[in-house]
Amino acid sequence: MGMTQDELKALVGRAALAHVPPGTVIGVGTGSTVNHFIDALATMREPVAGAVSSSRASTERLVARGIRVLEAGEVERLPVYVDGADEIDGRGFMIKGGGAALTREKIVADLAERFVCIADASKRAEVLGRFPLPVEVIEMALPQVARRFAAIGGQASVREGVRTDNGHPILDVRGLAITDPLALEAEINQWPGVVTVGIFARHRAHLCLLGTPEGVVTLRY
Repeated sequence: MGMTQDELKALVGRAALAHVPPGTVIGVGTGSTVNHFIDALATMREPVAGAVSSSRASTERLVARGIRVLEAGEVERLPVYVDGADEIDGRGFMIKGGGAALTREKIVADLAERFVCIADASKRAEVLGRFPLPVEVIEMALPQVARRFAAIGGQASVREGVRTDNGHPILDVRGLAITDPLALEAEINQWPGVVTVGIFARHRAHLCLLGTPEGVVTLRY
């Protein structure tokens, strides 16, 4: 009998504790896999000093588990940032933003010396783009950003009923094969109205703890 996806997420959430220096302030991401990590974080014998959170949802869960939450502006560096991914390729490049927290995730990742990605095996991709690419956009620019994606072969649609913690809508872009994540991230970031694109190439993972039916596999990049 194999493990469920949720059991695999719990497995990698616990495994990430080995990469958390006790007594430090760490970065914490957002999503179902990270929720398992937050739960595990609360069980550490030597606790962390606190966390910088990438979303209101994670902040609420951290506080409920008795973990102090600091604002990003209160720290200059974090030893580690732990977060999930919607897709991760063989170089540690990721698509993120399925949980609509991509901008704050990128801000916290930028503070961290190491990015530890926790994911189940279904998130592994040879080429990024099967998962729709999330893009946080200022509302006024939605039509023109969608046209720009159409020009490079992407079909952009507004994620209905969703606003980010920053108050902006999200476009989900289908049909892209992202063979050069660094170049495409840099290109999209220049488009007027784009707040953040969910390509994490400049802020790629340093290692990934991948939950598989055989256990946790550690991939280093």
